[in-house]
Amino acid sequence: MNTFSALAVRNTKLFFKDKGMFFTSLITPIILLVLYGTFLANIFKNTFRAALEGTVGVSESIVNGLVGGQLMSSLLSVSCVTVAFCANFLMVQDKVSGAAKDFLVSPVKKSALSLAYYFSTLAVTLIVCYTAMIISFIYIAFTGWYIPFSDMLLIIADVFILVMFGTALSSIINYFLSSQGQVSAVGTVISAGYGFICGAYMPISSFGEGLRNTLGFFPGTYGTSLLRNHALNGVFDKMSSQNIPAEAINGIRDSVDCNLYFFGAKVEMWVMYLLLCGITFALICAYVIINKLCSGTKKK
Repeated sequence: MNTFSALAVRNTKLFFKDKGMFFTSLITPIILLVLYGTFLANIFKNTFRAALEGTVGVSESIVNGLVGGQLMSSLLSVSCVTVAFCANFLMVQDKVSGAAKDFLVSPVKKSALSLAYYFSTLAVTLIVCYTAMIISFIYIAFTGWYIPFSDMLLIIADVFILVMFGTALSSIINYFLSSQGQVSAVGTVISAGYGFICGAYMPISSFGEGLRNTLGFFPGTYGTSLLRNHALNGVFDKMSSQNIPAEAINGIRDSVDCNLYFFGAKVEMWVMYLLLCGITFALICAYVIINKLCSGTKKK
């Protein structure tokens, strides 16, 4: 246990000391904040205004609340996975530098080493993502705050589950990487592509039916939807209390993926949680099994 703790602390300290890895992990949150705040905010505002055209009682604060909730959910859903990959690149760097071999010829157990990578990645990613979440809360507080305390707690829980998922996924993929070139390739693909397949950059509802159904097999899609629901529920409740037609509200919920449909059937939120948690647990088990099998092969 002392060995595991020492390794986890060592990995965490190395991440924050390595300016390259630290700033790389912040690229996605920063880019999304700048992109949404300076370029896309007005586009989303015009889209929501058009959807609510002719509706009485829609204030600028409500429109800002819709935009802020979409910004925060998109930023966090992507960051929970991309930051996990950046934080977990230390595993590959240790292979490249030979540090991993040094650990294995010492009394350090392979299981302690692999778990230390996992939990240090989890800790680092949570720190970065919760910092991004606090910044998002501050942004929404200045533009249009409609998030009740219960949904704030659920957003915190959603981030934790998504970080667990991102850490498990990155641990499995990074386990098989062994060079800086592979790290760069994987990092580029994840940073560029994950936001699209999880519905953060463009809502799943804007895609064709075939692609929508295909993306329904990816757990990240449900993580984005959960964050969207909890970031926007308060705004929708406020709109409903102002007698805005339920059809208009439901149309917006569909357009921003608060309502997700899989082969025409609406996916309930409890099913989203079940799928996301179940797949996360399966990935963690797979990571443990991979470590045991590969460790056993090396011993032979």
